[in-house]
Amino acid sequence: MQVANITFQFQDGQPAQTHVAAQGESVLDVALNNGIQLQHNCGGVCGCSTCHVYVVKGEDYLPEISDKEEDFIDRAVNPRINSRLACQCVVQTSQELVILVPPQDFLGH
Repeated sequence: MQVANITFQFQDGQPAQTHVAAQGESVLDVALNNGIQLQHNCGGVCGCSTCHVYVVKGEDYLPEISDKEEDFIDRAVNPRINSRLACQCVVQTSQELVILVPPQDFLGH
């Protein structure tokens, strides 16, 4: 089974953390399994925008963004060109990912 390293960087000043992810795991799963607070009001089924993150490195190794995901990203706080929903970022290869986690002190849609 292929594994990937995911480095989580935090806009709120927390030190970065790197964790191993198995193929088929989402960025949200890896965050939650390692004690990283990442909102997920819909339970991780692409039904809200609260697990919004920025992909700093490795976007080409993630599944293509769907229309549904793009619609929810438009509702997120401060969306950018590299915005994704962590629940939809599923590890497919052993490439390194770098994820920037925005502050989690707000509630999204």
